[in-house]
Amino acid sequence: MYNKQLKFQKIVCLAAIILAAIYFIYSLGVITDIHDALRSTMRNKNDYTKTKVEGSIIYYDMQPFNKDFTNYSVGLILLACLLFITNTQIRRKYYIGNYVATVLYSGAAVALTVWVHTNLAAFAEQYRTTVNLEQLKDYSETWGTLYLDNTNLLDLHYYIAGLAILVVAALIGNMIWKICLMRGENILIKAGEEASV
Repeated sequence: MYNKQLKFQKIVCLAAIILAAIYFIYSLGVITDIHDALRSTMRNKNDYTKTKVEGSIIYYDMQPFNKDFTNYSVGLILLACLLFITNTQIRRKYYIGNYVATVLYSGAAVALTVWVHTNLAAFAEQYRTTVNLEQLKDYSETWGTLYLDNTNLLDLHYYIAGLAILVVAALIGNMIWKICLMRGENILIKAGEEASV
């Protein structure tokens, strides 16, 4: 039973660091399409109301979020590394450091997922409701820029959020499995000691 659990915890810890890397890569690219489509429509950086496409201010509205998203993703990578620093992926018995690393990573991953979902869902709705797609189409045909009539890159966060929930559930499930195995082992050890006395 321990062998299966040890293999599983290696896979889960690898999945945790992969998830953190996916969030980081996504944070670097989430605004790319909006940048290519809308940034050049705003000719005056001192007055964002002067634009060739109504609603293009969303590009600037997303900048603080995008910066924080990248920073938080780096933090999640560091927490994933903490799983490996505490040897959570190979340890037969867990100690306090393993529990702390597991809980910190799981809490941070869930918090980041909720925060990303809340913001990106709002930005996707803002894009759909405020950007004048007719003006954007005219502008893109005139200047050869990207015509973006969807929010696919923003909506990709739903799939990443699903992956995050699976990874966190597996990490917590692994910890519970480990606790059960350790308790069972302690019971057997005590029974053996009592039998030898």
